[in-house]
Amino acid sequence: MVTIDLTGQTALITGGTLGIGRATAFELARAGAKVYVTCKWGTADLDDLKREFAESRVSPPVVIEADVSVDKDTDNLLNEISEQDDKIDIFVSNVGFAPLVRDLDDYVKRSFLKTIEYSSWPLIEYTKRIFDTFGRMPARVIGISSDGPDHYYRGYDYVSAAKALLEHFARYLSVHLLPHGSRCNILRFGTVRTPSFEAIFGEEYFEFAEKEGITGQLILSPEDCGKAVLALCSGLVDAVSGQTITVDYGIPFQDNLMMRYLRMKEKDNSSNV
Repeated sequence: MVTIDLTGQTALITGGTLGIGRATAFELARAGAKVYVTCKWGTADLDDLKREFAESRVSPPVVIEADVSVDKDTDNLLNEISEQDDKIDIFVSNVGFAPLVRDLDDYVKRSFLKTIEYSSWPLIEYTKRIFDTFGRMPARVIGISSDGPDHYYRGYDYVSAAKALLEHFARYLSVHLLPHGSRCNILRFGTVRTPSFEAIFGEEYFEFAEKEGITGQLILSPEDCGKAVLALCSGLVDAVSGQTITVDYGIPFQDNLMMRYLRMKEKDNSSNV
């Protein structure tokens, strides 16, 4: 059995106190990495986070308040980390923010640019500033995306556009990072049951999924996502760079008109027995 050991490595995860970021912090810390996570003021229950890690005997992350869209916060964050560590080996760009779009009147340029500032640009800005601060690039840069660019989610217009841009820049960033021995990849997750997803789409979305047969392992958990990030940080797949890797249990292949038809036929046959 291959054991992933990140002892001696330092990781920085933006938005690492909830959902996917929190699960990623847990997996990296459990593998031995020292983990720093960012949050915006008032968005994290730190006592709950520390309790969760302590119960699993995993070292809790160092939580630093920082807004990824504010350059001063980024500088303060990296300066604070540099006082304790001399490098960042792993950078995970996880923060996403966007206003919901209900109709065409919600298309506002300022809102779109703010979405990019939060959801796309930090992949580049943080990577550059890590190099400026520590004199070396992270060995692994990972952006967290979603299947929004290829699938319709009501109100998700800005998010999907920002994620598409994130994936685009990761390809080009990987070219610039390769001479430094660094790898840059994107993990594109399918539907993940997180507090933020439920807040946007509601519990009824998952009730509908259950009725449609999209249950169990077909809905990703934050823990699934954290393990996928850990795999990219393991060193076992360093031949992969500049890629957008889809993690979704194959839902798009299964969730089509034919599969819905077959499920209907199965229900009809079972009811006739």
